[in-house]
Amino acid sequence: MSSGLRLENLHAFYGKGHVLHGVTLDVKPGEIVSLLGRNGSGRSTAVKAIMGLVDGQGSIKWNGEEIQGRKAYEIAHLGIGYVPENRDIFPALTVHQNLQLGEKRRGNGKSEPRWSFDDMYRMFPRLKERQHTEAGVLSGGEQQMLTLCRTLMGDPDLIMIDEPTEGLAPKIVELVAEYLKELKHRGVSVLLVEQKLAIALEISERCYVMGHGRIVFEGAPADLMANAPIRKEWLEV
Repeated sequence: MSSGLRLENLHAFYGKGHVLHGVTLDVKPGEIVSLLGRNGSGRSTAVKAIMGLVDGQGSIKWNGEEIQGRKAYEIAHLGIGYVPENRDIFPALTVHQNLQLGEKRRGNGKSEPRWSFDDMYRMFPRLKERQHTEAGVLSGGEQQMLTLCRTLMGDPDLIMIDEPTEGLAPKIVELVAEYLKELKHRGVSVLLVEQKLAIALEISERCYVMGHGRIVFEGAPADLMANAPIRKEWLEV
């Protein structure tokens, strides 16, 4: 049985709008893969389709099992985590309470989760300082950290992250890059939707570039850097 995530000929729709046109990609276990492209290229729609949040047609397999057509909570229970672009926190709850909501409890002899509250606070000391603060008053960067950490507390095997560095200060961007490397170190696969080419190329094993709802490039970061026509047509402003 094949492991990891595999999309084949995926089409997705918003009502009558046809957004994805036969997308094929894969993410292997423990791999960081970046999904690049301009706004409107279909990147966010692709991860929403994987998560069961957008109507789709085609094949989405997770560890060899077809998950296309399943509900989002069922997909999450299979070990896929999703961090949306809109920093979906619970504003009236404290930082620690937000993390508690994400926590995956295990029993019946199952293995312990990979991540603990201490891990989150070690990676992002600012969250530890503000653990008793209501999440709604955090800065945008702090809310982004919290959303990432809350998803991790569910102990996913694959985490899909949509624009994690959008609007963040350079120092926080560096923190997020280190965080993503830590995920790989602990055996978590990452599908990263990102506009910042530098961070994507620094941490990824492979990159896909999307344009008009299709994959227009697949390869190693070095191959993308060497392909000026692809960058000019599909990535550069």
